[in-house]
Amino acid sequence: MKRTVLVGMSGGVDSTVAAHLLTEQGYDVQGLTLWLWDPREGENPCCSVDAAGLAARELGIPHEVVQVQPEFRALVVEPALDAYRRGLTPNPCTVCNREVRFSLLLCEADRRGIEFVATGHHARVRRTETSAHLLRGADPAKDQSYFLYALGQRELARALFPVGEKTKRDIRSLAASLGLTAVRLRESQDLCFAPAGIPALIADARPGPILDLEGRVLGEHRGLPHYTVGQRRGLGLPSPEPLYVVALDGTRNVVIVGPERALYSEELRADALAWVAGGPPGPGFAAEVQIRYRSAPIPAQIAIRGGEARVRFSKPVRAVTPGQAAVVYRGEEVLGGGIIARIA
Repeated sequence: MKRTVLVGMSGGVDSTVAAHLLTEQGYDVQGLTLWLWDPREGENPCCSVDAAGLAARELGIPHEVVQVQPEFRALVVEPALDAYRRGLTPNPCTVCNREVRFSLLLCEADRRGIEFVATGHHARVRRTETSAHLLRGADPAKDQSYFLYALGQRELARALFPVGEKTKRDIRSLAASLGLTAVRLRESQDLCFAPAGIPALIADARPGPILDLEGRVLGEHRGLPHYTVGQRRGLGLPSPEPLYVVALDGTRNVVIVGPERALYSEELRADALAWVAGGPPGPGFAAEVQIRYRSAPIPAQIAIRGGEARVRFSKPVRAVTPGQAAVVYRGEEVLGGGIIARIA
């Protein structure tokens, strides 16, 4: 008897090829698109109902659309906008993957009595008799395990990532050989709910002072959502040396700037911790920590105190940004992570 899998389909080449590979592996594949945005506001850059439906027809599998606009706005969009207002730089994709894509996909699978769920993420799962392990995708340039660090045993016990074993080139080549329309579609690179940028969604952002490291006023900022740690362009400040955004203080509504050397930190504190195995390896341990999607992981010592992780890097790290995810790895395996709360 065939095992059934519910595949989250965006219409893109990765989720389309994921559905094809599972069909080839003998699964009974059913496609489902979680429609995240109000249809009256146009196509979501992250997923397309029309493209997903076409992909399902080309593959010869059933396909459904489930409207989840209220959940997406409440769980992802509004918390992200609130964080930007408070001077943070959040990563909504990590929240979306945990709270929407996997949580709601699993709910839909449960409603249908389906055992497995699958997506087109570039990541891998290895299962033993007692647990599931989350690993980086086989293609280092496309690895998306950073966004999945908050998935736990409940999700990973039922998750399949078929394209995680392949390179992007292999996936596109396979899609082309099958004549799939998805291979010709442009991939989305922007934040799906803010194609015009976050500031366009926060009209009430208040201007305030730009301060140097000594607290002197150098100018006025346009509102905290216009800035992020490490930013150099757009400051409009005369200075004998380049100035960068060093910190955003949401309490005082100020932007703090300084020279590039002020961007480097040796420690951070992270909260809202999540661990793939259900808990950390211990109260103190060595691992590698990645502080943004495209950054390299840095060796670090990690100490857990209650619900907070203190991360001390082996070398100073540039532009540690509160609100971003700090994801903990050992080699290719994701141990877990949290949200950067402050620079220690």
